[in-house]
Amino acid sequence: MRRSVLLAALLLTLATATPAAAAPPPRPAPAPLAATPIQVYGAWHCGNDYCTWGTARAVADFDSQNHWLIDRGDGRPAVNLVVLSFVNPLDLLRQTTNTTTLDGVPRGMTPEIVGWFTSRGVRVMLSIGGITYTGAWDTALTENPTLLGQRAAAVATRLGVGIEIDYEQNTNPNLAGLQSFIDAYRAVHPYDVTGARPQARLTIDVAAGDRYLIALNRKATADWLRTDTPVLDYANAMVPARPASASTSQASWQEHVDGKPQYGPPVPPLAPAKFTGGVYLAYGGKPLPECVDYATSVQKAAAPYAQSVAPNGAGTTAGMLGFMFWAAERPATKGVGTVPPNTCERGAGAGATALAVPVPMPALRQS
Repeated sequence: MRRSVLLAALLLTLATATPAAAAPPPRPAPAPLAATPIQVYGAWHCGNDYCTWGTARAVADFDSQNHWLIDRGDGRPAVNLVVLSFVNPLDLLRQTTNTTTLDGVPRGMTPEIVGWFTSRGVRVMLSIGGITYTGAWDTALTENPTLLGQRAAAVATRLGVGIEIDYEQNTNPNLAGLQSFIDAYRAVHPYDVTGARPQARLTIDVAAGDRYLIALNRKATADWLRTDTPVLDYANAMVPARPASASTSQASWQEHVDGKPQYGPPVPPLAPAKFTGGVYLAYGGKPLPECVDYATSVQKAAAPYAQSVAPNGAGTTAGMLGFMFWAAERPATKGVGTVPPNTCERGAGAGATALAVPVPMPALRQS
């Protein structure tokens, strides 16, 4: 009898119990951000003597080693920018003339070589500095940064090129001197929002992420790369010490987008529209997929991120400006460069097609 009563009570409880709430439906996946077109797709260029550019070259010789840059295989350039690397800032300041330098400019950086690119719609810039010339930057910025800026502006006028600042001083960079250099350059070539004047293009190199060249990056981000009062056109997040995967590269680039609020003083966030990401073409004695196989390349894997990364405190539009490749022809005494048979039509060139890179470079996004 007791078992019957208990069973009846149990059945009544089950019948009157409130049904369990149904599990909530899964949240829909966030809609991906629309891809922003790549605008900058360029290569640093080291000439045939490991970034010295010390000898004037015939255009035919230069073409035989670099034709891929102006012909990805269908007659269109593989890039829309080349940055001739490097000018010694102290030689430029002192207007040095010797066997490798003429009035402060490497003898290989001639109007004919510049014209070989620009006649095909490829923008040209000169890079002042590089890691080898860090001490030269320090000396020049102490000696007369204003005159250095004026002489850089004069070279830009004479050759019809822009200028890249590559000052890789990680310890106490002379930021006051660099400000004077920039002010002097901008007094001659003011910021041009249209991008129509090549001479007005003035950029700066920063580290792959925010943990190196911190003081330089902080100053550039806070004062020179703002979208409301721009001074420099954009920054290049340089390649790291060795080739990195797409995921590692993206993590470094995200540091620029986020900034480093925990640093003292903090590094502010950088608008995605104000920087490019650096990728290797060759390393360690062999060309990389970035040069010879777009399907397996870093730029292909990283393109969705580069085209859609959202601002996080600076800027209003999604997506970085694009990619820069290190480096064309012969950037190092060891290993291979991008000369025949290791040319980059199937890597960078195929990427120019897949990413619909505009040639010539259009007016850049400003926010």
